[in-house]
Amino acid sequence: MIGVSAALLAAPTYASETAFRIGGETVATSWDWELLAGPATITEGPVWDGAGLFYTSIEANEIRRFDPATGDVTTLYRDSGGSNGLAFGPDGALYACEGTGRAVVRYDANGTKTTLADRFAGRRLNSPNDLVLDSDGRIWFTDPRYGENHSDRELDHDSVYRITPPAQGVGPWPIERLTVDTTRPNGLLLSWDERTLYVAQSDYDMKSVRQLRAYPIAADGTLGAFTVLHDFGEARGIDGMCWDTEGAIVATCGWELSGPGSRIAVFATDGTVLEEQPVPAGRPTNCAFGGPNLDTLFVTTMDGRLYRIPNTGRRGQLQPPPARPFLHQ
Repeated sequence: MIGVSAALLAAPTYASETAFRIGGETVATSWDWELLAGPATITEGPVWDGAGLFYTSIEANEIRRFDPATGDVTTLYRDSGGSNGLAFGPDGALYACEGTGRAVVRYDANGTKTTLADRFAGRRLNSPNDLVLDSDGRIWFTDPRYGENHSDRELDHDSVYRITPPAQGVGPWPIERLTVDTTRPNGLLLSWDERTLYVAQSDYDMKSVRQLRAYPIAADGTLGAFTVLHDFGEARGIDGMCWDTEGAIVATCGWELSGPGSRIAVFATDGTVLEEQPVPAGRPTNCAFGGPNLDTLFVTTMDGRLYRIPNTGRRGQLQPPPARPFLHQ
C-alpha cells in the first residue's frame, strides 16, 4: 500500500450556500465542504467500504482510499486501466469500469484482477464509465466514448449493457446490450425494487441532449421506452449519482459555462428538483455517502478534488459490503 499524501488533518473547509424553492417558498440552506485532497487531475468513482472511501484518479491510473481515522490517502492499485466508476460486491470484491483499459474488471479478496467484459459482438468496448450491481450479482454498466479521439473505437454506438455471472461461477460473463437510444450514457442507478433503470444521458456534442432518464425494466430484463425526468438543456448534465434513504437521487451536475453552475442536485424519482447546492470549486463528477452512519457525502471533481460534506441532512441507502475488501495490508 503506497501513500500519496500525508495526514490531511487541517484540510480547508468551505461554506456553500444556496437557495431553492419548495412549495412556492424560498428556502436557504448551507453545506460545509471540507477539501480532503486535490486539486490535481480528475477523480471519480467514490464508494464506501465500511471504514474508508475508495475512489479513482483516472489520469494518474490509480485506485485510492481515504481513511477518515488518519486523514491519509493511499494508493491501493496502480495501472488501473484508467478506472472510473467503482462498486463493491457483498463478498468485498471491487468492480471497476476501466476507461482506457476498455473493460469491466473485478478485484477479488486477494487483490487479483480479472477481466469480466471487454467486448460486445466481438468488438472492443468504448470506455466503460459507471456501473451498478443488482441482487443477482449482474453488472449493469454504461459505455460512452468522450473526447475528440475516436480513431480506435470499434463499436458504432454508445450503449448500456448488462453482464451476468456464469452459472457455475467460472467462465465468461454473457453480455447483453440494453439500449439503442443512448449517446454518451454516463451515471446509472437501479431502483430499489429493480424495476427501473435511471440513466444519465450526457452527450455534449452539438444538437445532443443531456437528460435524466427512467427506463422500465420488463420481467425478461429488457428495457421499455424511457421517460425524461429532467432535461438540462445546454447545461452540463449528470455525471454520477447515488441514492439516499428517502428514495431521492443525489446527483453531480452542472458547469460554469451555462445553466445554474456546478452543483449537487437532489431529484425525486418523478424528476422534481428537491434541493440544489453549489460546489465550491471544480465540476463535480460523482458522489457517495459514507461514514459510520452513512450521513457524510463525499464528492469527486473534474479537477481532482475530494470533498467531504458532513451536514447534508441526508443518509445514504447503499450499505457497505459485509466482507471487507482487499487493502494490500
